[in-house]
Amino acid sequence: MGELRAYGALFSGQWRSVVSYRASFVVELVTNIFGTLLDVVAVLVLFRATRQVAGFTIHQGLLIVSLSSCGFACADFVVGNIDRLKTYVRAGTMDAVLVRPLGALPQLVLMDLPVRKAMRVVVAGTVLGIALRVNHIDWDPSRVALVVVTPLAGAVFFGSIFVVSASLAFWWVESGEIGSAFTYGGRDFTAYPTPVYAGWFRGVFAYAMGFGFVAYQPALTLLSRPDPLGMPAWAGFLSPLVALVAAGAAAVVWRAGIRHYRSTGS
Repeated sequence: MGELRAYGALFSGQWRSVVSYRASFVVELVTNIFGTLLDVVAVLVLFRATRQVAGFTIHQGLLIVSLSSCGFACADFVVGNIDRLKTYVRAGTMDAVLVRPLGALPQLVLMDLPVRKAMRVVVAGTVLGIALRVNHIDWDPSRVALVVVTPLAGAVFFGSIFVVSASLAFWWVESGEIGSAFTYGGRDFTAYPTPVYAGWFRGVFAYAMGFGFVAYQPALTLLSRPDPLGMPAWAGFLSPLVALVAAGAAAVVWRAGIRHYRSTGS
């Protein structure tokens, strides 16, 4: 209970600091709406240029990008600001985090919880609702469960990528661009049907790293479409398993980084 009260105090302090400047907070909430909308619009523009992309219609493309956006928006809202870890390591703030009798990762999340990004989650959920409505889906209990689980699994998967990329700062403080290639680059990868990509690039990102199971495979299952790349129909239900594997890998990398960290002495 003591730890929960401490975490509550961290969140309360963060919330008070955010709402102290109400006009700025409202402006940031509104502007963050456009962050998710632009991701969706970028995909729709491509589909408007041609009737189909890799055999997928604009409505099917909307379902894929909405599933991806939901997962990413939730992960970005909860742990997205963990990429500031490099700043804490460089400034010595990480020392203060580690001497407290609390988990380092929850502290970092609550120290700078991006409440302003909450509207991104709302917008992504709204777009997903529209995508489900405009597509013909043969609803059954398994597909209902898949719609609920897929964004959550995507959030865990992207959250794991955020943690892994941020953890690189324990070894190399200037690793921000490399991390962004996998977090934001991964978001862009999952926004399109996997057949759009080819060769080793598709093999590495879609299957070896698991990005193909964030939105593309679940979308195929929802749409009752066979995979043109030959994956079995049950592959759409693998997203929770892939997310758990990613979370396990992130936990290993995070613990290794914490053990490797050396105090700045400041």
